[in-house]
Formats: sequence, structure tokens, C-alpha cells
Amino acid sequence: MRKLSTEELIANKGDHKKLRDAPRNEVYLILEDIRSMYNVGAIFRTADAARVKMLYISGITATPPRAEIEKTALRTTDPEAGGVPWEQVKNLKSKIQILKKQGVQIIALEQTNKSVDFHKFSYKKPLAIIVGNEVDGIAEETLKLCDAAVEIPMQGISNSLNVATAAGIILFEAIE
Repeated sequence: MRKLSTEELIANKGDHKKLRDAPRNEVYLILEDIRSMYNVGAIFRTADAARVKMLYISGITATPPRAEIEKTALRTTDPEAGGVPWEQVKNLKSKIQILKKQGVQIIALEQTNKSVDFHKFSYKKPLAIIVGNEVDGIAEETLKLCDAAVEIPMQGISNSLNVATAAGIILFEAIE
């Protein structure tokens, strides 16, 4: 199936069936233990804008339908209405192993001693990006399953960005 141009996607904006059935980018997004439902909603909205293939929700991360998620997601949580396809994952390790067997590159958005600047990383599709807990980041066990880690260099007094903001930056870098 041919990928729709930006102009075609905009022209089909009101046609939910066409949007639902339109090809998506070969990028998966994995949420691990995201505490804030507002962050979850904002990530859904950004994943929709980036035409993410699938959003996997794991750990303590809340799932739709929830008013707190919908407040920031703005109708993007319903795949049948053209929103982001999503799935709740009970066993994240198993899901990552399945994706790897399918040839999906797994990267963590995390500051580690081996992290690569997100601008310098070579994103290969299909690709899965893992974002983690707002305080603790991605679990060590999950990091060990990743092919690489990327980070957004910080120039201010804070050592990190809000998880939804960081996810958006990486998503749009990866789909280019």
C-alpha cells in the first residue's frame, strides 16, 4: 500500500475511514510505567501526528478510555475512528523479543553511559522507541533488551525533558 502524502492526509482529515486505513510509519512506540495520564494523552496525540504504526502500553501506564487521557489526547485514542492503534502489553520483555524477531530495531530514549545523541543516531525502520517513567526512566531489565539508547542533549539546569515532549522530538526525528 502506497504511503499517503502530507497533502493527501490533510485532505482526508475528516474522513476517518480513509485515515484509519491509510498506511502508517514503520515506527512503534512503547510506554513503560508512565505515571501521568496527561502525559499518556499527549503521547497519543503526538503518535497520531507522526502516524505511529502501534503504541504499546505497559506496566502502570493507564489505558484509555479515561477522562484524564482524553483531555490531552483529543480523540486520538480510538483506532476505529482513525486514531492511533494501541495495545496493552502484560509482558513487555516478551513483546520486545517478538518485535526483535520481526526485525524491528529497539531503541530506548534514555540517558545512559552508552547513549547516542538523537541527531547522530542512524534510525532503521522498522523501529520501536521505548519511553519510560517520568522519575525513574526505563527499567534496567528493559534497557538490556534494547539495541541502542538515544538521548536529547540538555543545555539547561534540568537533566531531562517531560516524557511527552521528549517522545515527540524523537518520533519526528525517527520518521524523517
